[in-house]
Amino acid sequence: MNNNRLLTIQDISCVGQCSLTVALPIISAFGTECAILPTAVLSTHTAGFKGYTLRDLTEDIPAIVNHWESEKIYFNIIYTGYLCGKKQIELVGDIVNRLKTKNGLFVVDPVMADNGKFYPGFDQDFANEMAKLCSKDDVIIPNITEACFLTGVEYKESGYQKDYVEELLEKLAALGAKQVVLTGVSFSSDKLGIAVYNPQTGDIFYYFKNKIPHNFHGTGDVYSSSLSGGLSIGMSVEQAASLAVDFTVEAMNLSYDDRKEHWYGVSFERALPYLCNAINK
Repeated sequence: MNNNRLLTIQDISCVGQCSLTVALPIISAFGTECAILPTAVLSTHTAGFKGYTLRDLTEDIPAIVNHWESEKIYFNIIYTGYLCGKKQIELVGDIVNRLKTKNGLFVVDPVMADNGKFYPGFDQDFANEMAKLCSKDDVIIPNITEACFLTGVEYKESGYQKDYVEELLEKLAALGAKQVVLTGVSFSSDKLGIAVYNPQTGDIFYYFKNKIPHNFHGTGDVYSSSLSGGLSIGMSVEQAASLAVDFTVEAMNLSYDDRKEHWYGVSFERALPYLCNAINK
Protein backbone atom coordinates (compact mmCIF):
# COMPACT_ATOMS: atom_id res chain seq x y z
CA MET A 1 0.00 0.00 0.00
CA ASN A 2 1.21 3.50 -0.86
CA ASN A 3 1.01 5.56 2.33
CA ASN A 4 3.09 8.46 1.03
CA ARG A 5 1.77 11.99 1.35
CA LEU A 6 3.03 14.52 -1.19
CA LEU A 7 2.68 18.29 -0.83
CA THR A 8 2.80 20.35 -4.00
CA ILE A 9 3.34 24.09 -3.66
CA GLN A 10 2.36 26.10 -6.74
CA ASP A 11 -0.37 28.29 -8.19
CA ILE A 12 -3.91 27.51 -9.24
CA SER A 13 -4.55 28.68 -12.78
CA CYS A 14 -8.29 28.09 -12.84
CA VAL A 15 -8.33 27.58 -16.63
CA GLY A 16 -5.38 26.43 -18.69
CA GLN A 17 -4.43 22.85 -17.75
CA CYS A 18 -1.31 23.68 -15.79
CA SER A 19 0.02 24.01 -12.23
CA LEU A 20 -2.25 22.56 -9.51
CA THR A 21 -5.05 21.59 -11.88
CA VAL A 22 -2.50 19.29 -13.53
CA ALA A 23 -0.50 18.20 -10.47
CA LEU A 24 -3.40 16.99 -8.34
CA PRO A 25 -4.94 14.48 -10.80
CA ILE A 26 -1.60 13.22 -12.12
CA ILE A 27 -0.07 12.59 -8.70
CA SER A 28 -3.31 11.01 -7.50
CA ALA A 29 -3.09 8.56 -10.42
CA PHE A 30 0.01 7.11 -8.74
CA GLY A 31 -2.05 6.27 -5.66
CA THR A 32 -0.28 8.94 -3.65
CA GLU A 33 -2.13 11.32 -1.36
CA CYS A 34 -1.65 14.79 -2.83
CA ALA A 35 -1.95 17.81 -0.55
CA ILE A 36 -1.80 21.29 -2.05
CA LEU A 37 -0.53 24.69 -0.96
CA PRO A 38 -1.58 27.36 -3.48
CA THR A 39 0.89 30.19 -4.00
CA ALA A 40 -1.54 32.28 -6.06
CA VAL A 41 -4.91 32.06 -7.76
CA LEU A 42 -5.05 33.11 -11.41
CA SER A 43 -8.12 33.19 -13.60
CA THR A 44 -6.04 31.64 -16.40
CA HIS A 45 -2.38 31.01 -17.03
CA THR A 46 -0.31 33.89 -18.39
CA ALA A 47 0.59 32.53 -21.84
CA GLY A 48 -1.79 33.80 -24.48
CA PHE A 49 -4.71 34.94 -22.34
CA LYS A 50 -5.24 38.68 -21.90
CA GLY A 51 -6.50 40.50 -18.81
CA TYR A 52 -6.04 37.56 -16.45
CA THR A 53 -6.48 38.11 -12.72
CA LEU A 54 -3.88 37.15 -10.10
CA ARG A 55 -4.20 37.02 -6.34
CA ASP A 56 -0.92 36.47 -4.49
CA LEU A 57 -1.42 34.19 -1.47
CA THR A 58 1.92 34.81 0.23
CA GLU A 59 0.30 36.21 3.37
CA ASP A 60 -1.89 33.11 3.81
CA ILE A 61 0.94 30.59 3.73
CA PRO A 62 2.42 30.98 7.28
CA ALA A 63 -0.92 30.36 9.02
CA ILE A 64 -1.57 27.25 6.92
CA VAL A 65 1.88 25.88 7.72
CA ASN A 66 1.49 26.64 11.43
CA HIS A 67 -1.82 24.77 11.47
CA TRP A 68 -0.33 21.73 9.75
CA GLU A 69 2.57 21.65 12.17
CA SER A 70 0.20 21.88 15.15
CA GLU A 71 -1.70 18.89 13.73
CA LYS A 72 1.56 17.00 13.15
CA ILE A 73 0.94 16.80 9.41
CA TYR A 74 4.17 15.94 7.59
CA PHE A 75 5.07 15.05 4.02
CA ASN A 76 7.23 12.36 2.41
CA ILE A 77 7.69 14.52 -0.69
CA ILE A 78 7.47 18.27 -1.15
CA TYR A 79 7.31 19.38 -4.79
CA THR A 80 7.32 23.04 -5.80
CA GLY A 81 6.30 24.76 -9.01
CA TYR A 82 5.30 28.38 -9.67
CA LEU A 83 6.31 30.61 -6.75
CA CYS A 84 5.31 34.30 -6.51
CA GLY A 85 8.48 36.11 -5.68
CA LYS A 86 11.46 35.86 -3.38
CA LYS A 87 9.41 35.84 -0.16
CA GLN A 88 7.74 32.61 -1.21
CA ILE A 89 11.12 31.02 -1.89
CA GLU A 90 12.05 31.86 1.71
CA LEU A 91 8.76 30.38 2.95
CA VAL A 92 9.35 27.18 1.00
CA GLY A 93 12.73 26.74 2.69
CA ASP A 94 11.01 27.05 6.06
CA ILE A 95 8.31 24.55 5.05
CA VAL A 96 10.92 21.99 4.04
CA ASN A 97 12.69 22.39 7.38
CA ARG A 98 9.49 22.00 9.37
CA LEU A 99 7.23 19.61 7.46
CA LYS A 100 9.36 17.23 5.37
CA THR A 101 9.85 13.81 6.95
CA LYS A 102 13.37 12.78 7.92
CA ASN A 103 13.97 10.66 4.82
CA GLY A 104 11.61 12.60 2.58
CA LEU A 105 12.35 14.18 -0.79
CA PHE A 106 12.31 17.81 -1.86
CA VAL A 107 11.68 18.30 -5.59
CA VAL A 108 11.99 21.72 -7.23
CA ASP A 109 10.68 22.73 -10.63
CA PRO A 110 12.13 26.27 -10.82
CA VAL A 111 9.32 27.69 -12.93
CA MET A 112 10.38 31.11 -14.21
CA ALA A 113 11.49 31.06 -17.86
CA ASP A 114 11.57 29.36 -21.26
CA ASN A 115 12.88 30.01 -24.77
CA GLY A 116 15.64 32.27 -23.45
CA LYS A 117 13.31 34.68 -21.60
CA PHE A 118 11.81 35.12 -18.15
CA TYR A 119 8.06 34.70 -17.73
CA PRO A 120 6.15 37.88 -16.76
CA GLY A 121 6.95 38.86 -13.18
CA PHE A 122 10.32 37.09 -12.95
CA ASP A 123 13.87 38.42 -13.20
CA GLN A 124 17.48 37.55 -12.42
CA ASP A 125 17.08 38.48 -8.74
CA PHE A 126 14.39 35.80 -8.47
CA ALA A 127 16.66 33.31 -10.23
CA ASN A 128 19.46 34.08 -7.79
CA GLU A 129 17.19 33.35 -4.82
CA MET A 130 15.94 30.18 -6.49
CA ALA A 131 19.55 29.06 -6.91
CA LYS A 132 19.98 29.30 -3.14
CA LEU A 133 16.99 26.99 -2.64
CA CYS A 134 18.87 24.32 -4.60
CA SER A 135 21.06 23.69 -1.54
CA LYS A 136 18.03 22.03 0.04
CA ASP A 137 16.62 20.05 -2.86
CA ASP A 138 16.98 16.38 -3.70
CA VAL A 139 15.89 16.74 -7.33
CA ILE A 140 15.77 19.88 -9.49
CA ILE A 141 13.90 19.92 -12.83
CA PRO A 142 14.81 23.02 -14.88
CA ASN A 143 14.51 23.50 -18.60
CA ILE A 144 17.54 24.77 -20.53
CA THR A 145 16.59 28.44 -20.11
CA GLU A 146 16.03 28.11 -16.36
CA ALA A 147 19.29 26.21 -15.97
CA CYS A 148 21.14 29.07 -17.68
CA PHE A 149 19.58 31.73 -15.45
CA LEU A 150 20.37 29.65 -12.36
CA THR A 151 24.02 29.05 -13.28
CA GLY A 152 25.06 32.04 -15.38
CA VAL A 153 25.80 29.89 -18.43
CA GLU A 154 25.01 31.57 -21.77
CA TYR A 155 21.71 30.38 -23.25
CA LYS A 156 21.83 28.43 -26.51
CA GLU A 157 18.57 27.61 -28.25
CA SER A 158 20.08 24.94 -30.49
CA GLY A 159 23.31 23.72 -32.03
CA TYR A 160 24.89 22.75 -28.73
CA GLN A 161 26.61 19.43 -27.99
CA LYS A 162 26.92 17.19 -24.95
CA ASP A 163 29.66 19.28 -23.40
CA TYR A 164 27.23 22.22 -23.11
CA VAL A 165 24.54 20.10 -21.45
CA GLU A 166 27.05 18.49 -19.12
CA GLU A 167 28.39 21.90 -18.07
CA LEU A 168 24.85 22.90 -17.13
CA LEU A 169 24.33 19.66 -15.20
CA GLU A 170 27.56 20.06 -13.25
CA LYS A 171 26.89 23.71 -12.40
CA LEU A 172 23.36 22.92 -11.24
CA ALA A 173 24.74 20.18 -9.02
CA ALA A 174 27.33 22.62 -7.68
CA LEU A 175 24.45 24.76 -6.36
CA GLY A 176 23.62 21.87 -4.06
CA ALA A 177 21.07 19.82 -6.00
CA LYS A 178 21.56 16.12 -5.23
CA GLN A 179 20.17 15.01 -8.61
CA VAL A 180 19.45 17.05 -11.70
CA VAL A 181 16.85 16.44 -14.41
CA LEU A 182 17.37 18.84 -17.31
CA THR A 183 14.43 19.06 -19.72
CA GLY A 184 14.21 20.27 -23.30
CA VAL A 185 17.50 18.66 -24.32
CA SER A 186 18.01 18.15 -28.06
CA PHE A 187 21.03 17.25 -30.15
CA SER A 188 19.12 16.86 -33.44
CA SER A 189 16.11 18.35 -35.19
CA ASP A 190 13.94 15.29 -34.71
CA LYS A 191 14.57 14.28 -31.08
CA LEU A 192 13.79 15.96 -27.77
CA GLY A 193 14.28 14.67 -24.26
CA ILE A 194 15.97 14.92 -20.89
CA ALA A 195 19.33 14.46 -19.20
CA VAL A 196 19.58 13.07 -15.64
CA TYR A 197 22.74 13.67 -13.63
CA ASN A 198 23.76 11.97 -10.40
CA PRO A 199 26.67 13.97 -8.90
CA GLN A 200 27.49 11.18 -6.43
CA THR A 201 28.30 8.69 -9.20
CA GLY A 202 28.99 11.07 -12.08
CA ASP A 203 26.50 9.12 -14.22
CA ILE A 204 24.50 10.95 -16.90
CA PHE A 205 21.37 9.33 -18.33
CA TYR A 206 19.79 10.60 -21.55
CA TYR A 207 16.29 9.77 -22.76
CA PHE A 208 14.76 11.01 -26.04
CA LYS A 209 11.54 10.73 -28.01
CA ASN A 210 10.57 11.92 -31.46
CA LYS A 211 9.99 15.68 -31.47
CA ILE A 212 6.39 16.80 -31.96
CA PRO A 213 6.17 19.80 -34.34
CA HIS A 214 4.11 21.97 -31.99
CA ASN A 215 4.63 23.71 -28.65
CA PHE A 216 1.93 23.06 -26.07
CA HIS A 217 1.41 25.17 -22.96
CA GLY A 218 1.65 23.36 -19.62
CA THR A 219 3.77 20.40 -20.65
CA GLY A 220 6.42 21.34 -18.10
CA ASP A 221 3.88 20.99 -15.30
CA VAL A 222 2.66 17.68 -16.71
CA TYR A 223 6.24 16.46 -16.81
CA SER A 224 7.27 17.56 -13.32
CA SER A 225 4.05 16.26 -11.76
CA SER A 226 4.42 12.82 -13.31
CA LEU A 227 8.11 12.67 -12.37
CA SER A 228 7.23 13.57 -8.77
CA GLY A 229 4.48 10.96 -8.81
CA GLY A 230 6.97 8.33 -9.93
CA LEU A 231 9.34 9.25 -7.12
CA SER A 232 6.45 8.98 -4.65
CA ILE A 233 6.06 5.25 -5.38
CA GLY A 234 9.77 4.46 -5.13
CA MET A 235 10.93 4.77 -8.72
CA SER A 236 14.51 5.83 -9.29
CA VAL A 237 15.00 9.32 -10.73
CA GLU A 238 15.90 7.77 -14.10
CA GLN A 239 12.77 5.60 -14.12
CA ALA A 240 10.49 8.44 -13.06
CA ALA A 241 12.08 10.86 -15.52
CA SER A 242 11.62 8.41 -18.41
CA LEU A 243 8.02 7.62 -17.52
CA ALA A 244 7.30 11.34 -17.31
CA VAL A 245 8.68 11.81 -20.84
CA ASP A 246 6.54 8.97 -22.17
CA PHE A 247 3.39 10.28 -20.51
CA THR A 248 3.94 13.88 -21.59
CA VAL A 249 4.56 12.83 -25.19
CA GLU A 250 1.46 10.64 -25.14
CA ALA A 251 -0.61 13.60 -23.92
CA MET A 252 0.86 15.80 -26.67
CA ASN A 253 0.12 13.23 -29.34
CA LEU A 254 -3.49 12.92 -28.17
CA SER A 255 -3.80 16.73 -28.25
CA TYR A 256 -2.18 17.29 -31.63
CA ASP A 257 -5.27 17.13 -33.87
CA ASP A 258 -7.08 19.62 -31.63
CA ARG A 259 -4.12 21.99 -31.23
CA LYS A 260 -5.64 25.02 -32.98
CA GLU A 261 -8.94 25.16 -31.12
CA HIS A 262 -7.49 23.83 -27.85
CA TRP A 263 -4.44 26.10 -27.98
CA TYR A 264 -4.10 26.88 -24.27
CA GLY A 265 -3.03 23.50 -22.89
CA VAL A 266 -2.35 19.83 -23.40
CA SER A 267 -5.24 17.39 -22.93
CA PHE A 268 -3.36 15.30 -20.38
CA GLU A 269 -6.65 13.89 -19.06
CA ARG A 270 -6.99 11.75 -22.19
CA ALA A 271 -3.57 10.22 -21.46
CA LEU A 272 -4.29 9.26 -17.83
CA PRO A 273 -5.30 5.67 -18.79
CA TYR A 274 -1.90 5.32 -20.48
CA LEU A 275 -0.22 6.54 -17.29
CA CYS A 276 -2.18 4.17 -15.07
CA ASN A 277 -1.28 1.22 -17.30
CA ALA A 278 2.39 2.21 -17.25
CA ILE A 279 2.39 2.51 -13.45
CA ASN A 280 0.81 -0.90 -13.00
CA LYS A 281 3.11 -2.82 -15.35
